[in-house]
Amino acid sequence: MAQERDGGSRFSLAGARRVGAVGLIAASVAFSGGLAQAQSYVFNNIVVEGNDRIEPATIANFAKVAKGSAISGAGLNDAYQRLNNSGLFSSVELVPSGGTLIIKVVENPTINVVDFEGNARLKDEALAAVVKSQARRVYSTAQIEADAAAITKAYADAGRQAARVEPRVIDRGDNRVDVVFEIREGKITEVERLSFTGNRSYSDRRLRQVLASKQAGFLRAIIQRDSYNADRIEFDKQLLTDFYRERGFIDFQVLSVAQEYARDREGFFLTYSVREGLSYKINSVRVVSEYDGVDAAEYEKAIRIRSGVTYSPTAIDTTITRMENIALKQGLNFLAVEPRITRNPETQTLDVTFALTKGPRVFVERIDIEGNATTLDKVIRRQFRTVEGDPFNPREIRQAAERIRALDFFGTADVNARQGSASDQVIVDVNVDEKPTGSLNFGATYSVSDGVGLLIGLSESNFLGRGQYVSFNLSGGVDNKSSGFTFIEPAFLDRDLKFSWKVWYNTSENQNSYYSTKRYGTEIGLEFPISEYGRLGVHYTGSSDKLYNVSASSSALLQAEEALGPQVTSAIGYNYSYDTRIGGLDPNRGFLFRFGQDFAGLGGDITSVSTTALASYQVKAFREEVTLRAEIEGGALVTSGGDSLLINRFTGNGKIRGFEPNGIGPRDVTAVNQDAVGGNYFAVARLEAEFPLGLPEEYGLTGGLFADVGSVWGLDNTAGTGTIDDKMHLRSSVGFSLFWTTPIGPLRFNFSKALDKQSYDKTQNFDLTISTKF
Repeated sequence: MAQERDGGSRFSLAGARRVGAVGLIAASVAFSGGLAQAQSYVFNNIVVEGNDRIEPATIANFAKVAKGSAISGAGLNDAYQRLNNSGLFSSVELVPSGGTLIIKVVENPTINVVDFEGNARLKDEALAAVVKSQARRVYSTAQIEADAAAITKAYADAGRQAARVEPRVIDRGDNRVDVVFEIREGKITEVERLSFTGNRSYSDRRLRQVLASKQAGFLRAIIQRDSYNADRIEFDKQLLTDFYRERGFIDFQVLSVAQEYARDREGFFLTYSVREGLSYKINSVRVVSEYDGVDAAEYEKAIRIRSGVTYSPTAIDTTITRMENIALKQGLNFLAVEPRITRNPETQTLDVTFALTKGPRVFVERIDIEGNATTLDKVIRRQFRTVEGDPFNPREIRQAAERIRALDFFGTADVNARQGSASDQVIVDVNVDEKPTGSLNFGATYSVSDGVGLLIGLSESNFLGRGQYVSFNLSGGVDNKSSGFTFIEPAFLDRDLKFSWKVWYNTSENQNSYYSTKRYGTEIGLEFPISEYGRLGVHYTGSSDKLYNVSASSSALLQAEEALGPQVTSAIGYNYSYDTRIGGLDPNRGFLFRFGQDFAGLGGDITSVSTTALASYQVKAFREEVTLRAEIEGGALVTSGGDSLLINRFTGNGKIRGFEPNGIGPRDVTAVNQDAVGGNYFAVARLEAEFPLGLPEEYGLTGGLFADVGSVWGLDNTAGTGTIDDKMHLRSSVGFSLFWTTPIGPLRFNFSKALDKQSYDKTQNFDLTISTKF
């Protein structure tokens, strides 16, 4: 027996279980004699004894013994079981006494308080949310044991497999008890090593990048994904399977996962045994129609898969979606697209046939949503392209589930279909578990040119449960200060139409220049899809920009622009983007193209057309160990009725590595300060390769090589003296990068060397960028 504490006696759960067993024996003895002489009883009266808090009628209702009706001995045993299983009593006796049934009970005590001792890593509030035992509720031995198991699982999920929980019950008298969960947390159980067997096509290092779990490294005190979690293993197995299937390994299997404790019992060694199989490519793709009156030729236009490409389930699924969209436009609600795949093992190719068939006539009866306490139903419903009464499409339901999870509003989101009120009806159940979506961030930034800066940010991605994004950011450094407010409605008018509103106020002082700027303004925009990967946005921008504090030793051009005072810009513009990096058919390749123009002159002081464009391509090569990137970017500013101003010209900041901000471009070489004054045009090409350094993957360190070439040039006014060099001089640089992915943010170290430059350019051989959030 445990020692007394706080003046109350303590008893164990085992003792409580013995009380229940004694009650069962007593009940058996009480009516076993009657069973020997009669097979049934008739009770005209029911008497309850021993109850204190629970009403006699409630106890009789649990027993369900009808007055005046015959009941057998088995029926009395059932009544006993119902009373005992109610969790309200520590003992129960049924005593037949002639026409009276006496029910003797000893009530379970009431919980006075639930407490936790020994916990440091998980706070009381977190543990209270796990257990179901609560103050002022009836004590239940079974529930206490279940709560102890739930606390143990919570610690296991947090990576503490060695945690132990022992429930204790303290008698406080007056049929009240305190429940105390005594916890020994133990140390974090980490994944000491992740290894693979059976993999020939991809290295262990590449496969570790696929898994959500990570090996424990020298940052084990900070990183969380190296904590062992048994539930994460199943998720990792699915990640591995998806990885291989997307690369043509249609027979891939995870055969087993060996989990071995380290000798010190504080870590696990996980070994994934896999069978890769062969990687298949597409040989031929065709469409056949088995639906009367449907022409397959129209659906062949939806095929983007070409012979010779690696097989990908995503490519097949995307093609089916395109064909189903064609069917909907033709009013064929129940057309089903069935992919039929024929293997050619000798050539490691596949023949894919998309068969157009007539599917079953099934409709969506209703969509039920549960678990969303904050998020409005309509935010979840608009992720469905299907509404009540529409034909049921299993593929669309799966895609809706993915869209709901992509909102990132929920910890879990399960979408399932079940039989409705008729054989041709289904009910779609959506069960979500909300998670916090707001954040208050305090952080720091650093760069060689700007120094240290501080920032504070407040954001909410599900504002008032409407799915809207709201943020406010304030940052400041030695020379620069900026603030901004952003509001985004992703489903304006309940359509796939994104509305955005931005406000900003920025100041800069002497950032490698002898002048200051002050900028504030607002932008309102709309963005919508125009193709599978393309989006078009339109916007209006109104701003006021001021150049001031120009040094007397600076260029005459800048002094003349300062004399103009604040310049108001009123512009409308558009931007188009085409992005296959997310959702593209090839997981190893991605292409991004952006093009935009702003037309200023709808009022204000500036009349100009500003055009910018960017094309970027990324591919993983050498068995996906090396990432290759290529970018081309350019811009042009054309003015009308006046000269371009510094506040609107291109400076080339960050465009070419190896040069300081304002380090390239047109410059007044005759001025004492030799100011960079910006240019009307810029163009740059960047090449980069990122590769492993042979270090353990959990360190998050990779290397890179880069080469940049480009220029900033062109002015409307060279101060009338021709002393400003605004010609197109190519600059180039090469360098080495060290990428470090840390739990506190991504770091990048650039070591560069300028090759082609002008005598007045300002170079920068090293740059470090830090972005952290706490």
